[in-house]
Amino acid sequence: MDERRAKALTLVACILGSAVVFIDQTVINVALPDVRDDLDASLADQQWVVEAYLLLLASLILVGGSLGDLYGRRLVFAIGVAGFGAASLLCAIAPTVEVLIASRALQGVFGALLVPSSLAIITSVYHGDERGAAIGSWTAWTAASVALGPPLGGLLVDLFSWRAVFAINVPLVAACLWLIVRAVPECPGDRTHPVDLVGATLCAVGLAGPVYALIQQPTLGWSDAEVLAPLLGGIGALGAFVAYERAVSSPMLPLQMFANRDFAVGNVATLAVYAGLGAATFFVAIFLQQIAGYSAFEAGLALLPITIMLVTLSRRFGALAARIGPRLLMGGGPLVAGIGLLGFTRLDERGDYLIGVLPATLLFGLGLAMTVAPLTATVLQSADRRHAGIASGVNNAVARVASLLAIAAVGAIVSAQFASNVDDRLAPARLSATDRAYVAEAKERPLALAGSSVAPGTVVQAREANVDAFRTGMLVTGLLMFMGGVVSLVGIRDPRAAPAAPA
Repeated sequence: MDERRAKALTLVACILGSAVVFIDQTVINVALPDVRDDLDASLADQQWVVEAYLLLLASLILVGGSLGDLYGRRLVFAIGVAGFGAASLLCAIAPTVEVLIASRALQGVFGALLVPSSLAIITSVYHGDERGAAIGSWTAWTAASVALGPPLGGLLVDLFSWRAVFAINVPLVAACLWLIVRAVPECPGDRTHPVDLVGATLCAVGLAGPVYALIQQPTLGWSDAEVLAPLLGGIGALGAFVAYERAVSSPMLPLQMFANRDFAVGNVATLAVYAGLGAATFFVAIFLQQIAGYSAFEAGLALLPITIMLVTLSRRFGALAARIGPRLLMGGGPLVAGIGLLGFTRLDERGDYLIGVLPATLLFGLGLAMTVAPLTATVLQSADRRHAGIASGVNNAVARVASLLAIAAVGAIVSAQFASNVDDRLAPARLSATDRAYVAEAKERPLALAGSSVAPGTVVQAREANVDAFRTGMLVTGLLMFMGGVVSLVGIRDPRAAPAAPA
């Protein structure tokens, strides 16, 4: 096979493997009602079907990048892909909700192996301007796959059952494994250094603790021991991880990587941009369904322009960044995306698509397409090739944790704003007992109005309070995007002028 074709097939393999992981972050959401009915799952069970996956993926992705650097990225990528396929099959045939949750956790473990290795393989195979374009394609398809999850899941559930959401992964994984065997080159690891087991353990515990706390906080509150203990324990483990990595001779995460300005600033920008992205897509989808009355499939289709723009434009912006430098795109892209998010603050309870949702979505998608490929390429290129896997792991861990942080934080803001709005609009003394009960229930479930035989004016006021709370949430996500743009404009250098990173 000629080199050009081998490179192209390698890129397809890396995109396909990673896309399956990112699709599975969101594809299950629309299938949860069917899971509940089929497996007699409680609300807590439904939450853990989603959260067991995110917990293991976020907490182990840095370890996965390190293992790729040590044992070879092709090997770790192949193990991750094969394991993810096997775990997906277990999900599809799960006889109980407990088995489903355990299988989802396994998916997260193997996803943490394959995602950083896939990006590191691209960094090893492509060079120069080609690398920026290749990373652009990877970021486009993997970011787009998150948005594809809800409409794809809705279609599969409607046509077949919730089990099809997982079963469809099996042929995709088989195709990816065939491409790995056929085209992906060997990427030998650096086995001269021992495995940093202590560092890996501290890292996993340090990431898992805060992530678990964020998952449980909306249900239990910040003061609950089940939230505080893992939060504080995780922060302590992260502190110990940094101290240990600074002292050990063969660290899993060489801290000197953060001395590179572009690597450090790029990850700060990633934190802000992916926080805005994660919170925005989460709350827009909920608002469109639960306030504006869209179906799950319609809400997924409403956000489809984001996917289209990422797929069609990210590769081009990645190649452009390789020619002119990434700073202007990394700075300007989040500003454009932030303006798009501010456009969502114009939505009312009707959620008009053509004059409200579509313009905001187009601007948001354009800004993301300008940003994601140059951002990812800058972070990876600022690390030397020996550490490409761990650099990818760091960046992916930052992106995953940023989304969880933002959803929790923006959710708290939306809930507080809604409760305040309801109190201002509906003084309890003026309400009947039935209306007061309705308002109390609504406060527990912002952005979710249940039908009830209460006064029409009460429902209208509660709906308007929800709209105001949603607009506040969108304002926050827009500011997060702006922050990412400003950080990049101020902090990112033009790496074209910098010497090439050592091999």
